[in-house]
Amino acid sequence: MPGPVFEALLVLQDRDIKRLSLETQLAAVPVDIARVEKTIAAEKGAIEAARAESHELESKKKLLEVEIGSIQDKVGKYKIQQLGVRKNDEYQALGREIETMQSQTSEMEGKELEVMYAIDEAKKRFATAESIMKANVSGHEARIRELREREANLSAQLKTAQAEVAAARLPVPVPAIRLYDRLAPRKMPAVVPIRGGKCGGCHLKISSEAESGARGKGPEGEIPTCDQCGRIVYWES
Repeated sequence: MPGPVFEALLVLQDRDIKRLSLETQLAAVPVDIARVEKTIAAEKGAIEAARAESHELESKKKLLEVEIGSIQDKVGKYKIQQLGVRKNDEYQALGREIETMQSQTSEMEGKELEVMYAIDEAKKRFATAESIMKANVSGHEARIRELREREANLSAQLKTAQAEVAAARLPVPVPAIRLYDRLAPRKMPAVVPIRGGKCGGCHLKISSEAESGARGKGPEGEIPTCDQCGRIVYWES
């Protein structure tokens, strides 16, 4: 069995590992929230693109209507002019102009029908996509609420864990706590057992002096460490 100092260190390490785990989980929550928010933004962006497509088609339809109306006005004026001309060549010239404009009108009306069909299809796509988007966003927002709740719970657990770490530090002698504090940020676990003559951290063979110290046969107050990785080692019977 490990001695009292090692037992105190192991209790501290256990509390520290729990604290670190909570800190890692807590740090991941904002990242997860940002990822969900990005997904929501993408969903809404797709809807806005579909909305913009419908608006663009509506604008195109209005422009065609204006152009068709303008040509029809000209046709009307030319027909009135025809009634007033006396020369046959002038009458025929106006007639040809009217035919050209009527042909243009027919062509534009065909385009207008195509645009109207495209508008109907775009509206259907938009309605379907909007319905799906609303359901998806609702689910994403629920996920964000869950993550916010998780964040609050983890924060509360972390405060408790930090208090437990502070309490677990008190029984550890100063030399041992100083060594532990140097090791813990870089090598966790910092306190490991000796198994089969090897360090439980790096799994390399330790020296007879370190093993002797772990068995409680070294100089009083000396904390045995692995010759390879520097971790604190204890004898596990």
